[in-house]
Amino acid sequence: MNHEPLPKTLIVIVGPTASGKTALAIELAKKFKTEIISADSRQFYREMAIGTAKPTTEDLSQAKHHFVDSHSVTDYFSVGEFERQGLELLENLFKIHDTVIMVGGSGLYIQAICEGFDELPSSPPEIRQEINRAFEEKGIAYLQEQLKVKDPDYYQQVDLNNPRRLIRALEVIESTGMPFSSFRKSQLAPRTFNCIKVGIDLPREMLYERINQRVDMMVSQGLEAEVRSLLPYRALNALNTVGYSEFFDYFDGKADLNTAITLIKQNTRRFAKRQMTWFRKDKNIRWIDPRTTSPDDILNDLLF
Repeated sequence: MNHEPLPKTLIVIVGPTASGKTALAIELAKKFKTEIISADSRQFYREMAIGTAKPTTEDLSQAKHHFVDSHSVTDYFSVGEFERQGLELLENLFKIHDTVIMVGGSGLYIQAICEGFDELPSSPPEIRQEINRAFEEKGIAYLQEQLKVKDPDYYQQVDLNNPRRLIRALEVIESTGMPFSSFRKSQLAPRTFNCIKVGIDLPREMLYERINQRVDMMVSQGLEAEVRSLLPYRALNALNTVGYSEFFDYFDGKADLNTAITLIKQNTRRFAKRQMTWFRKDKNIRWIDPRTTSPDDILNDLLF
C-alpha cells in the first residue's frame, strides 16, 4: 500500500523577550538533529550583539542558527525579504530534515513565514512625502498617535518604535480610506509544511524579574560601549531599538546613566507586554509553562 509522505514540520517557539525561547529551541533542535531559524528582527544585525541578547557562542555551537549576524545595520532588510529568503531556506532545509525549528519574538516575521501577507496597495508619493514631513517636524510620537486613532488594531500589533512601518501603515490608510489592518492576510498563503506554534508563558512578575536581570547582565557585558560604537549609525531604523535609544539619550545628556538603565528595563517590560498582546491573538499557539513542561513533554504532546 502506498502512503503519502508525512508533511514537513516547522516548530515555532514564540514568547516575550527573556522568556527562555533560545534555550528551548536549542533543546528541540538537538533532539531532532536539525537547525534553527531566528525570527528576531534585531538579531539579524551583526553589529548589535549585547543589546539584542543573541545566542551565545556556546548556543551557536550546539545547533546551527540562520538569520543571526546575517546582515549589517546599514542593510535594509524588510519583513517581505525575510519571508522570501526564509521560505527559500526552508525549502532547502526540508530536503535534509523532516523538522526545522524557528524561534523569535517578532510576531510579524513569524506570520510572514507561516501565513504570508496580502499584497498591499501602492500609494501616491505625495502622501508618503507628507507623512515623512510630519515625522521630521513632529517626531515618532505624532505617527504613533495618528495610527492609534486611525487603526487601533494595527496599533496594538506594530513595532511602535519603527517609523518606517508606521509611515507605511499611515500612507495606506490615507490613500485608501481603509484601516491598514483590513489589508492583512484574510486567507492563509499556501505552505508545503505544517506550522506548530509553541508559546512560552511565564507569570508576569517572574518575566519582569528576568528582564531586569538580563538588562543588568547586558550592562555588565559592555552594552554602553557597544551602543557608543554605533553612534555613527544612530539614525538608522535598526538602532531605533530598546536598549540603544536610551543610551543615545544618555550620550546626548538627556538622562544620567542610572536613569538610562532604568528606562531600558521599563521599556523592555512594555515591549514584552506588546509581544504577548500580539501572540495572544493567535489561536494556533499552544502555551506552555517551562517550569512544568520539558522539551520531552512538548514532543509527546504535540507530535505523537
